[in-house]
Amino acid sequence: MGREQLAALAEIIRQQLARPDNPLIGTWTIEYHKETQAFYFGKCEFGGYCEERPTVISITGEVLDRGGPLLEQHA
Repeated sequence: MGREQLAALAEIIRQQLARPDNPLIGTWTIEYHKETQAFYFGKCEFGGYCEERPTVISITGEVLDRGGPLLEQHA
C-alpha cells in the first residue's frame, strides 16, 4: 500500500471506531485489494477458523459489505 491507501485506512478506522454499530469489531486481518480499491477486514482467526464474511469498505469509506455469518443460525 502507498501513502494514499494508508491514509484512507487510518481515516476509515477512525470513522468506524466512532460508530456504535462498528462493523470492524472482530477483525483479525486487513487486506487491501488494488483492483477493487477496497479494504477487506478479515474475521477469520489465526489458523483459518472462520465464521464470518469479511467487512469490505471502499477506499472512499463506503461500506460495501458489513460482513456477517457464513452460515445461517437457526433458533
